[in-house]
Amino acid sequence: MEPPYSWTRSYEPAFSRAVPVHAPRDRYWLHALLFVATLGTTIAAGGWLAGRTLLYGGDSYDAWIHSPYFWLDGLRYALSLLGFLTVHEFGHYFAARYHRINTSLPYYIPFPPPGPWLPVFSIGTFGAVIRIREPIPGTRRLFDVGAAGPLAGFVVALAVLLVALATLPPPTYLLDLDGHEALKAYIQQYERFPPELLPRPEGLEGLTIVVGQTPLFWLLSQFFSDVPPMYEIYHYPMLFAGWLGLFFTALNLLPVGQLDGGHILYALVGPRWHRRLARGFVTLLLASASIGFAEEMPAALAAWHPLAEHAAWLLLAVVLFFFLNRVYQRELRIIGPLLIGIVALASVSTQVGEPLQQFGYTGWFLWCLLIVWLIKVDHPPVLRPEPLTPGRKALGILSILIFLLCFSLKPLYLV
Repeated sequence: MEPPYSWTRSYEPAFSRAVPVHAPRDRYWLHALLFVATLGTTIAAGGWLAGRTLLYGGDSYDAWIHSPYFWLDGLRYALSLLGFLTVHEFGHYFAARYHRINTSLPYYIPFPPPGPWLPVFSIGTFGAVIRIREPIPGTRRLFDVGAAGPLAGFVVALAVLLVALATLPPPTYLLDLDGHEALKAYIQQYERFPPELLPRPEGLEGLTIVVGQTPLFWLLSQFFSDVPPMYEIYHYPMLFAGWLGLFFTALNLLPVGQLDGGHILYALVGPRWHRRLARGFVTLLLASASIGFAEEMPAALAAWHPLAEHAAWLLLAVVLFFFLNRVYQRELRIIGPLLIGIVALASVSTQVGEPLQQFGYTGWFLWCLLIVWLIKVDHPPVLRPEPLTPGRKALGILSILIFLLCFSLKPLYLV
């Protein structure tokens, strides 16, 4: 899969090392073994997320073994998600091979599915990555390799999403699944979903997984009936896999460092503007994370101790200083005003409420940590800068448009 998990892809700086004389060979058995393992974990995750564990055998955790619906839903989910991942990674692979750049086959990364052995949310995989084994010498080749994956993967994600929307079952489909009794009561009475879109209808019990609305998903949903609310999508295997395809495409296209979006932006606008735009985007993510923090943490700490609420704001300032110091490389004349401005914005959001808090997502702190620690904000220089052709510029603009259509400021969270 791609991010949240593609930060491990190894696009190396242009002059980081010499090209090896004897290129390593692919270990086909390892690639095949990882693919089979990931297929198994995603099948199990798809069946579990769809809620098929309780159709047979009551509350027995091993009842899914005897449920054909579990395996059918799991296969729908796994084949859709792995189809997207495979096409995305082979887009990079074939672009690299076309330019005679030594690269590996995709490495699929399995992850345990949710269940009694892992009582947390899981999609069954940490994604798939390829390793480019030599520096990419020129801007055009860098663009081709970076753009080929998300463009190819987006086509598959869009196709999966359209098929899923066109084949949606009626709302009564959820009546056979466990939990969400208030929602099922509404469906039984009105035979449709409640009109509320976010985050859930009144009375929905327990923790609920909510996936973020994206411009493209919202636009497509207007042309189909029986589209479930965003807090029920994970019960629909192909629909959830299609949403994940859009989400991971957007994460890959984040315009920072050596992600695909970073390659594309660097090739389009050059190092100076890439640096400015990447830093600005990370600052935007930090502002969103701070608003989410202000919404959740001070009140939670105040319940533990009255003075802890003030300590939460101090903690936020310290965390922001750490990130801003890494992003802006100790430029205190920039860090200081941004630190004060973001903390002030987070404070104002607690007074304004929903108009600002809907843009808050604490999870971006984790992503920013990955960016500043692994991916990096700035893009390393290429050995041979060269202007892009008009066709490549058009594809670059298309990639930016795809990012805007697929991006969600609050992608995946619990309420």
